[in-house]
Amino acid sequence: MKAALVLETGKVFRGESFGATGEAWGEVVFNTGMTGYQEVLTDPSYAGQMVCMTYPLIGNYGVNKQDDQSEKVQVQGFIVKEAARNPNHWQLEKNVSRTLAQSGVVGIKGIDTRALTRIIREFGVLRGVITTEMERIERLPAQLKAWQVPEDVVAEVSTKKIYTLPALGEPKEQFHVVVLDFGIKRNILQAMQAQGFRLTVVPFSTSAQQILEQNPDGIFLSNGPGDPKCVQAGIATIRSLMGQRPIFGICLGHQLLSLALGGDTYKMKFGHRGGNQPVQELESKRVTITSQNHGYAISEESLVQTPLYVTHRNLNDQSVEGVKHQELPVFSVQYHPEAGPGPSESLYLFEEFAQLMQEWRAQHAS
Repeated sequence: MKAALVLETGKVFRGESFGATGEAWGEVVFNTGMTGYQEVLTDPSYAGQMVCMTYPLIGNYGVNKQDDQSEKVQVQGFIVKEAARNPNHWQLEKNVSRTLAQSGVVGIKGIDTRALTRIIREFGVLRGVITTEMERIERLPAQLKAWQVPEDVVAEVSTKKIYTLPALGEPKEQFHVVVLDFGIKRNILQAMQAQGFRLTVVPFSTSAQQILEQNPDGIFLSNGPGDPKCVQAGIATIRSLMGQRPIFGICLGHQLLSLALGGDTYKMKFGHRGGNQPVQELESKRVTITSQNHGYAISEESLVQTPLYVTHRNLNDQSVEGVKHQELPVFSVQYHPEAGPGPSESLYLFEEFAQLMQEWRAQHAS
């Protein structure tokens, strides 16, 4: 079946449908990962977005439930150059097309994804429609210009109820961490469990009082989708938690932390999405390759009047990748330390979080 991707600029890419049929509306972004398409599909941080994979062949090792990052496909639409017809892997359960179809997600294949990526790099993130209703193509650009991107996406992906996860293995020291869920990936939860953290995962709207009633050793602010300034409940909660426990935030949690302390954020032209972003830790000058997925960043100038200082910087565009509080045991990074998929040299950040919780526990022992 024929399909088309229509951008708000009026540009039309014609290709073939795969997955579900119909229409999908969303922001069109690109991901530079060569692998990890299943993690991209199921990452709640992509809620509301249509993802173009820059690597030309997608789906060659299929899909399996073990690598899902959430309960369902989260992307609004999926765009590839070539979708593998006969995937092969020992864990293979189904192919990408069937996965999209079962989730009701519209995909398009057979288009020039390199050309699309160049357009996004030139114009920035664009609103778009993937459609199998070819007779509507001419009317869609005008409709796109009037269409507003949904803002309240965190409410859609956050857990609706509190749940707990045990520490894994036999760690020397166990810590109880409350996870404020703005759209967390399973790999992040598993990385913390492996570090010896017992987890209580709570909805994004949970109050500071309710969190402290769980008597945690530390508080974790998760990744998630959308504009951080739209998550006012989370910002207020984080502000109230300052000084109450050690806090570690990543991705959206990193942005919300800065907003809670008086900083500002801005929408990036096309964001960072992929497993190959170089980040430097400013104190040690150590450079790590990181996995990232975000379209917003912290304004460094806005941090001058806050108690935060910059600890990490992106070497591609010099954007802020990490901050720390000058006095309190509070820090955050923009990237995903568990790197699922991607390089794993940033796992040490969970060890730093454990060290802060150990020191806090020692200082506040009754």
